[in-house]
Amino acid sequence: MTMKINSDEIERVIEAALFVSESPLSKQQLKERLFSEQTISLIEVNRALDSLTARYLGRGVELVKVASGYRFQTNVQYHQVLTGLSPNKPAKISQAMLETLSLVAYKQPITRAEIEEIRGVAVSSYIIKSLIERDWIKAAGHKEVPGRPVIYITTKVFLDYFGLTSLKQLPDVLSNTAVAESAVSNNLN
Repeated sequence: MTMKINSDEIERVIEAALFVSESPLSKQQLKERLFSEQTISLIEVNRALDSLTARYLGRGVELVKVASGYRFQTNVQYHQVLTGLSPNKPAKISQAMLETLSLVAYKQPITRAEIEEIRGVAVSSYIIKSLIERDWIKAAGHKEVPGRPVIYITTKVFLDYFGLTSLKQLPDVLSNTAVAESAVSNNLN
């Protein structure tokens, strides 16, 4: 037997689910996992997400949409104040790793040789391995040229980590270099 619940209850259930979820949840996942016994539409899920987004806007915790779905995260303006609370500091990434990741993000699909050509130096296996282990990049096949080198692309985890819903949100390289460096610095420190 299916039952109908009101919009306030839908919102509270979604809010609780997003707080306890270890990863972002899409609208479809919220509907299927939370409301399989009720007659809840995606429109109702969307209304609840819109309401929650508005309610948390400008607060210490915000509801944000990233590539994989929705998640709660701390407001970036409080990043510096909160860094002392976390016992685990995120692993720093080197300048070479950041350059490699940037090239994959902006030039994908791209091969290791193409990255090396742009950077002017060899890319160590450790850098590629580290980016793959973090699930920020992945092999997406082979380029149809002699030697068939692996081509790399970014992942949804990369987008989620940097708070993006798509690659279109990457800062313009030429006009926003300072903005991009600031955003990356805030997420990596």
